[in-house]
Amino acid sequence: MAERRTAPSGAHAPVRRSARRSPGTRRATPWWLVGASLALVVSVVVAVTIGPADLSWGDVWRSIATHLGLGGPLGLEPLPLLQDGMVWQLRLPRVLTAAAVGAGLAICGAVMQSLTRNPLADPYLLGLSSGASLGAVLVLVLGVSVLLPVAAFGGAVLALVAALALAGSLGAITPTRTVLAGLAVSQLAAAATSFIIFWSATGDSYREILSWLMGSVAGATWTSVAIAGGAVLVLGTLLASTGSVLDAFTFGDTAAAGLGIAVNRTRWLLLVGVALLTGALVSVSGAIGFVGLILPHAVRLLTGARHRVLLPLAALLGGSFLVWADTLARTIFAPRELPVGILTAAIGAPVFAIILWRGRRAL
Repeated sequence: MAERRTAPSGAHAPVRRSARRSPGTRRATPWWLVGASLALVVSVVVAVTIGPADLSWGDVWRSIATHLGLGGPLGLEPLPLLQDGMVWQLRLPRVLTAAAVGAGLAICGAVMQSLTRNPLADPYLLGLSSGASLGAVLVLVLGVSVLLPVAAFGGAVLALVAALALAGSLGAITPTRTVLAGLAVSQLAAAATSFIIFWSATGDSYREILSWLMGSVAGATWTSVAIAGGAVLVLGTLLASTGSVLDAFTFGDTAAAGLGIAVNRTRWLLLVGVALLTGALVSVSGAIGFVGLILPHAVRLLTGARHRVLLPLAALLGGSFLVWADTLARTIFAPRELPVGILTAAIGAPVFAIILWRGRRAL
């Protein structure tokens, strides 16, 4: 599980190192954001055209325009029903869900790395994925998979409550206590999940559970788009607006308090925001690893550690990354599909190793 990664709470030197950027890099920042926005839009459209059915960019736009009521005013002929269903009912919801999940996980990872001052932190640090997995496995074993998003979200929230309660019982909620409490909750939830699978899962339920635990957006619908996209628009936007606060947290609680920030209350609020957003994302995709870990580090190499730039750019690149990872997952071994979590781990691990190697002198 992703939650087992820990590091000393003060180990955020790579961020400080990457913060020293030239004026030329800062002037290029708006172009990074524009380029990343265009890349995400192009990635979504192109990804929808990729697959066994022969679809073009024009087919995608015609389907979207028709369903938005713009086909008549624009003089566009509707697609044949089969092609329209392929675009509107199958591929587009899946691609948009992947984009939203990738964007949200990248934002959550950047926030967690700043709050805990831990370069190995990711959105699942507080045991959220283990809690979500426990809730999801319970409903899948009981045969009520229609409740899977609700159960996964509820499990993630309960894991957050347990981790923060444990950290709070030790005194003030510090980064070190938060990490250790999350590790304890993660291991307990993971053990409960493994026991349920061992005791109860058989046949089709076992395959369904395994696919969900590996992370997948294969079953995405417009409901999934609404859950993940709505969470990113609301909670992701709120988290992305805290850039100046997170800049202060990067250099420690004392520095943040010296700037007039209520450290404990702000940390609580941000942790709850990350947990709610992560819970919503995990509820529709399972626990997709490495996106929230490597994207913030990769973006810091481009723009430095200023969170007002880091957060939106990480969201845009995270969305594009997961769109292409999922596209590769569903086509590389066609007609069989891989859970996208396998590919993100296969890609993310060596990329993260390269990032660590580049920043080795600061570790």
